[in-house]
Amino acid sequence: MSTMRLSLLLLCVALPARAGEAEDLQALKNRFAPVDLEADVSKLPDNEKAALGKTIEAAEVMDSLFLRQDWAGAEDMLQNLLRDDSPLGRQRLSQFLFMKGPWDRVDANKAFIPGAPPKPEAADFYPADATKAEIAAWFDGLPAADKERATGFFTVIRRTPEGKLSIVPYSVEYQNALAQAAEYLRQAAALTTQPTLKAYLEKRAAAFLSNDYYASDVAWMELDASIEPTIGPYENYEDGWFNDKAAFESFITVRDDAETAKLQKFSSQLQWLEDRLPIKPAYRNPKLGALAPIRVVNQVYAAGDAAHGVATAAFNLPNDERVTKEKGSKRTMLKNVQEAKFKVVLLPLAEIALAPEDRSKVDFDAFFTHILMHELMHGLGPHDIKVDGKTTTARQALQETFSAVEEAKADVSGLWALQQLVDKGVLDKKLQDTMYVTFLASAFRTLRFGAAEAHGKGMALQLNFIAEKGGFRVNKDGTYAVDAKKIKQAVAALTRAIMELQARGDYAGTKALLEKYGKLSPETQAILDKARALPIDIAPHHKTADALLGRPA
Repeated sequence: MSTMRLSLLLLCVALPARAGEAEDLQALKNRFAPVDLEADVSKLPDNEKAALGKTIEAAEVMDSLFLRQDWAGAEDMLQNLLRDDSPLGRQRLSQFLFMKGPWDRVDANKAFIPGAPPKPEAADFYPADATKAEIAAWFDGLPAADKERATGFFTVIRRTPEGKLSIVPYSVEYQNALAQAAEYLRQAAALTTQPTLKAYLEKRAAAFLSNDYYASDVAWMELDASIEPTIGPYENYEDGWFNDKAAFESFITVRDDAETAKLQKFSSQLQWLEDRLPIKPAYRNPKLGALAPIRVVNQVYAAGDAAHGVATAAFNLPNDERVTKEKGSKRTMLKNVQEAKFKVVLLPLAEIALAPEDRSKVDFDAFFTHILMHELMHGLGPHDIKVDGKTTTARQALQETFSAVEEAKADVSGLWALQQLVDKGVLDKKLQDTMYVTFLASAFRTLRFGAAEAHGKGMALQLNFIAEKGGFRVNKDGTYAVDAKKIKQAVAALTRAIMELQARGDYAGTKALLEKYGKLSPETQAILDKARALPIDIAPHHKTADALLGRPA
């Protein structure tokens, strides 16, 4: 009997209580501060509110899809947990739903449900009995067109009854759930009177059934409506083997027009920034995609890969290089999420991590603006590259190392870009006094998510590299500070180092960089130890979504 089959059978019986388990589960829960997340929908007409409700119902389907993608045993474990009405059973279920699985995503994926296996590195995108080497060799032996499909975002790899590897589209693998989500989106499209929203919902519904997401990604880029839904397979963090496969997620939001208008000026600066990146001119993109819309929104609901553990504060999509090359990408800022994180998490942490004279410089506008620039910088720098004369992408060349260094790139080059815009006069010079200190405080916030996670590992890389270059220093009392004379050069140096590794597709060099810098130093660990009693993030309760669907708060 296979290990997977045995584990599934074990899940069908009552799980024994472990000594101290209830207290441990409560401690895991206490790391996330409960927050009522609300968005103002009072100005929406009734038909648009109804359409918004239907998009929320579609988003809920993404939760079940993500569970299936992440682990073949997730649904069986969930059913077993649902049958356990004991107080301990309710605790287990609550934590399972919050983390979208039995593993603590901010503590190196440590299992918190008895009997749970180690988290599968490749999730459920490849056969459970396959190895990474086997799949890689199979990829390399395929004709070019088949290899493109096999390594694409929207297929899984399965075995035929004869044991051979085969390519299965998401539209086949997940057809029943996707048909249900598509129906909700069509209902929403029938309710709205906003043309671009209707077009996106209809095309995304069609994409769920056809497995061709290009037209709906373009429609999402062109979306100009009071309601901003983002739904489908996007991020590839869960594919720990190749960073190829996209996980299902959803952000259902409403646009903040006043804040969006303030930030539109950044779009016109992107090519100017690309042309000045601190890398070899040959590595720069002479012509970025035409569209670079920026949206400030308030989150109504999040699901799937967008809602497990640490709450997403902003995103930059789509990830499909075909779309980003031709159309650019959209940066979406979740303002109500960011405000909650800043107040509940960052300000208390700054009191521990920073020297007293720097704490007053921690500023929400600097926090908000850097997150925006982080998302903008995902679209700049090397993407389509050549390795050994073959055209590929930085993501494909760097494989499992890509996510961590890409997050680090967006962070550190975001600081570099803000400094360029301050020097140019696009941004107020006062930002220079707050952005580095605010970033430093926020670095510890990110590190508390766990150094095994892409954002955490990328932040450890930044903190250690910049400290080595003198941009950050540790005071005698253990607090951290910014060295104003050295920070700019350190930021530029790390921006250059990461982007040139990406441009060369240098897998070995990237792995070496992460091995050297992507770990917690004793000084950093000391700050994290002092902050143990503080919440590491928020646990959003989507109050507006409940109201729209007529559910009790």
